[in-house]
Amino acid sequence: MPYKLLFVCLGNICRSPAAENIMNHLIEQAGYSKQIVCDSAGTSSYHIGSPPDRRMSAAAAKKLQIKLKGQARQFRKSDFQEFDLILAMDRDNYDNILSVDSTGVYHDKVRLMCDFCSKYTLKEVPDPYYGGPEGFNQVIDLLVDACDGLLKHICG
Repeated sequence: MPYKLLFVCLGNICRSPAAENIMNHLIEQAGYSKQIVCDSAGTSSYHIGSPPDRRMSAAAAKKLQIKLKGQARQFRKSDFQEFDLILAMDRDNYDNILSVDSTGVYHDKVRLMCDFCSKYTLKEVPDPYYGGPEGFNQVIDLLVDACDGLLKHICG
C-alpha cells in the first residue's frame, strides 16, 4: 500500500495543486513513485473542475520546469479514511478540515504544510490569488522547501 498525501487549500487552484505537483516531481526524482501517492483538494466549492491557476502554472514552469496537472475538487469526509497525511496550507484551511471531523478521530492526520519547512520560517503558505507574480514565486519556493522536508519526514 502506498503512503497517501492530500494537500489542501481554499479553492484547490493555486497552493494545493502546486504542492501536489511539486511533491510528485520530488517523489519521481527520488524514485518513490510506487511508494507515495499525492492528491489535492479545496475546502470550498468555488472552483470544482477547474485546472490550476495559470499564474501558478507559469511560476511552476519558470522556476521548476514542471507543468501543473489536475482538476479542483472539494475536500470530503471520506478523505480522512483514504489519506495517511492531510496537509493544510494555512490555519483557516486547517480549522476547516478539522471541523469536518466532528469526532476528532482523524485530527492527528492533519498538519500545516509549513511544519515541514527547513529554510523558511513562515507558519502558513500565503494565498497568492489576489496578488502579483512575486506572490506565486514565493509560494513555489516555500512549497519546494516544505515538500523537501515532507519527503525526508516520510522516508526518514
